[in-house]
Amino acid sequence: MSEASRRPGAGLDTSVPNIARMNDYFLGGKDNFAADRKAAEEVLAVAPEVRAMTHEAQAFLGRVVRYLVGQGMTQFVVIGSGLPNRRNVHQVAQEIVPGTRVVYVSRDPVVLSHARATLATNPYTTAVEGDVLHPRELLADPELLRLVNLDLPVAVLILSALQFIPDEDDPHKSVAILRDAVPVGSHFGIGHVVFDTRQEVKAPLVEIFQRVLGRTEDASRRSEQVLRFFDGLELVDPGLVYVRHWRPDNPLAAQGRDKTWTMGGVARKVEG
Repeated sequence: MSEASRRPGAGLDTSVPNIARMNDYFLGGKDNFAADRKAAEEVLAVAPEVRAMTHEAQAFLGRVVRYLVGQGMTQFVVIGSGLPNRRNVHQVAQEIVPGTRVVYVSRDPVVLSHARATLATNPYTTAVEGDVLHPRELLADPELLRLVNLDLPVAVLILSALQFIPDEDDPHKSVAILRDAVPVGSHFGIGHVVFDTRQEVKAPLVEIFQRVLGRTEDASRRSEQVLRFFDGLELVDPGLVYVRHWRPDNPLAAQGRDKTWTMGGVARKVEG
């Protein structure tokens, strides 16, 4: 990406850190500004493993997409997508099945702008404005419906958004609405940072992200709370696990003590 293409757009306040651009910084990208880097470094000062967690989550995404395409999924809705990178969902899926349809969903104008520019020449992929907390509006979006046939199984990926949404917003209900709206045979892939361990870093990290997001609620969860997002679905092996243990490409590399704490799983809808 050229330096010119990374200049802030009109109306973009680069003095305010942004979750997507912080994530880009953790991944070693260049689509970030000084405020994003400052907030990201505050996170790393508390928990240096967050950079590794971001890379593990990216690898988990690739494995999930390959698995789902292998299960016959040719329609993907990616909710809370981040900035485009080298291995996006559509790239992984369309390498296997070229006609796979992918809809990226975000409220972030930075993400939407980048995504639309990146996807402009891909007829099977698009980006729409929306979020997991407004599932009915999302599934009625004309641009989404242009690519996705909701009478056929769809893969819904929510791999990073839920960990920033507090219980006060009732994200479990929103995921349940999505679950009920898609047909039998659909799959859900969910990822979430958990605080089963590393309790000593929870409070300072929560404070940083509250400041970044302009919220006062605590959105942190333990694994049993994340498991509730799969209610009414059938988890596929190996269930909800630390992401490095989810169908690893190299099982030996996934062994050892977990020093990172992002969990994820995939489940299928088996009943209407």
